[in-house]
Amino acid sequence: MPQPNPPVLDFLAARRSHARKSLAPPAPDRAALAAMLNVALRVPDHGGLAPWRLVVLGRGALDDLAALAADRGAQLGLDDEQIAKGRGQFAEAALIVAVIAAPRPHPKVPAVEQILSAGALCHNLVAVALASGWGACWITGWCAHDPVFAREGLGLAEDESVAGFVHIATPTRVPADRPRPDLDAVTDWRM
Repeated sequence: MPQPNPPVLDFLAARRSHARKSLAPPAPDRAALAAMLNVALRVPDHGGLAPWRLVVLGRGALDDLAALAADRGAQLGLDDEQIAKGRGQFAEAALIVAVIAAPRPHPKVPAVEQILSAGALCHNLVAVALASGWGACWITGWCAHDPVFAREGLGLAEDESVAGFVHIATPTRVPADRPRPDLDAVTDWRM
């Protein structure tokens, strides 16, 4: 028989990400973050390939990425609002963990499964940070999808991509809940 874990189910049922702009210093220190990362790494990983890596971005690195976002946005011809949003993602952050999808060639594990594993890592890291009492959110944005920004700012190889920027810091307000999908509208029961 199943052995339910009601506290975990209650936590997951009430889980809400924080808005990026509602997070403020302090952020977890290295020891606290390492403990969270060790738990977050427990994600589905067909073949045990660890098809992802993490780049922890503290204040100095975030300032550099904010400047790169401003320069790169201008090079791309983005409007002022888009540039400001990309720059602010880093300039206003206390701590970001960049989750990098790094699929590895494997005859039995398609790249899509490996990329989904990186997405699971993003989600797991947000959940672990929230369960640890921090505020957290998983975002991307144009910087995550620009190969030049990814290569120059994060050192990504050609076959890697940003699965997400996970912001972790102190929440300044309780996030409002949002409407959730209607189960019947998104489920085709074939039992």
